[in-house]
Amino acid sequence: MTFTYLCRKLENMNQLIHETSPYLLQHAHNPVEWYAWGNEAFAKARAENKPVLVSIGYSTCHWCHVMERESFEHEPTAAYMNEHFVCIKVDREERPDIDHIYMEAVQVLSGSGGWPLNCFLLPDGRPFFGGTYYPPQPMHNRPSWIQMLANIRKAFQEQPDVVEKQAKQLLGYIGKTDANMLTNLNDLSNENAFFDTELFSTIFKNMKERFDDIEGGFGGAPKFPGTMNLDFLLAYHHFTGEKDALAQVELSLDKMCCGGIYDQLFGGFARYATDRAWLVPHFEKMLYDNALLVSILSKTYKVTKKRLYADTIVETLDFIKEEMTAPDGGFFSALDADSEGVEGKFYVWQKNEIDEILGEESALFCSFYDVSEYGNWEEQNILWRAIDFDAFAQKNNIQEDFLREKIENAKKKLFAVRSKRIRPGLDDKILLDWNALMCSAYTHAYTALQIADYQTIAIEQLDFLLEKFAQKDNPRFFRTYKNGIAKYEANVEDYAFLIAALLDVYEISFDKKYLKKAKELAELVIEDFYDEQSALFYFAAASQKDLVVRRKELYDNATPAGNSTMAHNLQRLSIIFDENHWSEIAEKLLMTISKSAKRYPTSFARYALAMLMAGKGFQEISIVGTDAFEKALNIQSNYFPNAIFMASKEADETFPLLEGKTEGYIYLCQDYACQRPVESVEEFYSLLKK
Repeated sequence: MTFTYLCRKLENMNQLIHETSPYLLQHAHNPVEWYAWGNEAFAKARAENKPVLVSIGYSTCHWCHVMERESFEHEPTAAYMNEHFVCIKVDREERPDIDHIYMEAVQVLSGSGGWPLNCFLLPDGRPFFGGTYYPPQPMHNRPSWIQMLANIRKAFQEQPDVVEKQAKQLLGYIGKTDANMLTNLNDLSNENAFFDTELFSTIFKNMKERFDDIEGGFGGAPKFPGTMNLDFLLAYHHFTGEKDALAQVELSLDKMCCGGIYDQLFGGFARYATDRAWLVPHFEKMLYDNALLVSILSKTYKVTKKRLYADTIVETLDFIKEEMTAPDGGFFSALDADSEGVEGKFYVWQKNEIDEILGEESALFCSFYDVSEYGNWEEQNILWRAIDFDAFAQKNNIQEDFLREKIENAKKKLFAVRSKRIRPGLDDKILLDWNALMCSAYTHAYTALQIADYQTIAIEQLDFLLEKFAQKDNPRFFRTYKNGIAKYEANVEDYAFLIAALLDVYEISFDKKYLKKAKELAELVIEDFYDEQSALFYFAAASQKDLVVRRKELYDNATPAGNSTMAHNLQRLSIIFDENHWSEIAEKLLMTISKSAKRYPTSFARYALAMLMAGKGFQEISIVGTDAFEKALNIQSNYFPNAIFMASKEADETFPLLEGKTEGYIYLCQDYACQRPVESVEEFYSLLKK
């Protein structure tokens, strides 16, 4: 790096240099005069009568990096942007509330969206045009970025009435485009019989139409993990015995665990695969994907006891501990897909590299992981396995233990070499919602594998979130944390996932403070986010004033929706605290979504799971006595999707499920009826079979 280059970088510093977001800091040395989202930028736009460009992305976004190199670091282009626009950069992971509004605007305009997201606004924040990536030169039926800027400038200056009309119409569409996805509660006549067998069989049938019966997962390329779909299918199998449901869960997880989407050398899943067979990942590793996959792997392990799932859980959580855990607490957000400006370079191999490192051990390793001279992706090799250890050992007539030992030794040697490569960038901000998902993942892994370290981490990390993200002098929380600074108002997903984590961590610690906090936050969410008219929760709190429109997020996307998660939370809390009005809120919410969950179950799978819970009812498992915690853990090692556990050394009048209970007994209740209490875990299992 030359002295001249360093001087230019320092000279080009813009206002993003004061931010904590890694994505915003990536752009802090662009010649573009970027602002962070806030009053200053919009005041400048009003004073100078300029359109606002809000450019949204995230630190591990490949095409965001490309557009930065091509356009935002190009000084003539930056000069044009500075002269004619007020330019704002937004990290979509810090401010999903902003991203959702302008993403919907672009989707209305073009029918599709993605990142980088570039939306043009009036000085009051209303969008009037936008798109995604624009190249430096016209190509593939896309105008160049400079052409787009010139067209927007001309329209803003010469056709203000047209721009105003477009903004007014577009704002009217935003937030209303999903109205046809909702069911009017007045159209439902028999509420009590609504969550019935016919509904669930229809949801399963429609979900099954999306099965990839060969490679697992749902649909074709690109292929995302679909963890919420798998979660529903696993529970559906539990209640109905439907073999195809469990088979699709196992096929999907088997293919992912053995595929290139999984880092075969060190653990951890990439965000998605670009192909049908899970071979070629989009190499970025996101915290939320790994949390959701650990959770579904843990639940499925309880059903199948398959070693592949246990190994993958352990390897993934080892990766999280080594690469994604902050020294002082919390989990980092993501690892970039790129290193040295090349996607996947950190992870792929040439066969001659492996031959040189492993010597005579290379042949076995290369056969197991499909390594060839020609490569399996762009003349490089992505490590993956067509079959798992047991099948490979049988096919090649070798002992499985011998194979595992050889492969493990080879992996260590290759990992030592890979560790010396230039690493992908780390997004080291800590997000409340993704961290809460990972806390829940550790609880699921702990109950599945009973590794004590997982219990410790889940409790410690949840306590970290409760301490560092809490606002002073009020019960609300912030969304992001970095360098000792917490900021931005938490949204409904932050609270929903945090409440879920509190309930999950209670069930491995049985510390009642977590239940009390979950109740407190549920009351806050209902007060700040709930819209009684629609029976849904808004994404942003009523107190948030820097958005042009207040929206509701419906879909289960890469992460569960805040609405679907709150339905689950309120179902559980209503039983724990005997608060029937919470279950009523949950049921109204689910009935509102029912039409969409029935027709499009892969987009509403977590809602479908909550409907399944409402239809089948919850098993209330209460254990009291000196060995209550040990008994609870024993039972939790099995899969009970509709179980609510409470355990205490003695009866507790403040909690209905522990009230009046006799020490030394296990109680099983459901639908306001209790079975005869039993003393041992073995008797409990016998009780379940009756």
